[in-house]
Amino acid sequence: MTKKYDAMYIFTSVKDDTLDKQIEKASAEITRLNGKVLSTTTLGKKSFARTMHKRDSGVYVTIRFELDPTQVVALKARYALQEDFFRVQVLSVNERHEAVLANQAEVLKVREATKAEAAEKAAKENAAAQEEQLA
Repeated sequence: MTKKYDAMYIFTSVKDDTLDKQIEKASAEITRLNGKVLSTTTLGKKSFARTMHKRDSGVYVTIRFELDPTQVVALKARYALQEDFFRVQVLSVNERHEAVLANQAEVLKVREATKAEAAEKAAKENAAAQEEQLA
């Protein structure tokens, strides 16, 4: 049984060409443990609140993946051996929370569509009333 996880990576010594290689290396570790990468998002370069290990900024990347829960410890251990990864944090995704957020987004879309239909109907009625007044 697999479970969804979000991993946040901080890479400090990266250029644009090496960032892709480091992301690929992180994804390769997941697939090596029979996991499946679902999505990758680069959040960009951000400054740290304070200097850490003589570094003041890093590039933040998130990867969402599916993995057997028994393999997460092994994945974290593999990442600890990699010098390219400044920091890695792995969090499990709360499926119920994700479903609630998706449901709320759907409800908001329906509400916006209803408001748009009501506004369009009112505009048509207003235009028809103005035409009757002119005639």
